[in-house]
Amino acid sequence: MATVAVSSFTFTSHHPTETQALGASLGALLRPGDVICLSGDLGAGKTAFTQGIGRGWGALEPVTSPTFVLIHEHRRDADHAVLYHVDCYRLHGPSDAWGIGLEDLWHGEGFVVIEWPENIQAALPTEHLWVTFAIVGEQERQLTFEARGERYQSLLSALRARLPQTTNP
Repeated sequence: MATVAVSSFTFTSHHPTETQALGASLGALLRPGDVICLSGDLGAGKTAFTQGIGRGWGALEPVTSPTFVLIHEHRRDADHAVLYHVDCYRLHGPSDAWGIGLEDLWHGEGFVVIEWPENIQAALPTEHLWVTFAIVGEQERQLTFEARGERYQSLLSALRARLPQTTNP
């Protein structure tokens, strides 16, 4: 059985606008087939981060939480690529994920950002970027990035290179 290499780093955001800016830096680097998993408590900054991803990637409209519709599709003008924003809060395991066809998204023409991926973990592709959000203060959040697989290690390296030297871990 092949093993997937994992590398990680932690970033502390002091304000939601900083969380969004970090998301924008990541969004500028994403390409079709990428799977980004965002895990953390309610109010930990997952949606703010995804709003930044959308902005950095070039989404035509602002990103909002897909809680009640499960999946929002966002497009950009430049190439009509797709950002799939998935909220798995209401899903109860991999069979729910397979039942709504989520695995088709990671083989499609866009990339996928998943909130609450722990609810469908067995359905996720082996290689992905996992970001864990922790509330450490009123507006302060700690984001731990774990790259699982070669593509995501490269993505994580490129993201770290975009961080200001004073905050670069």
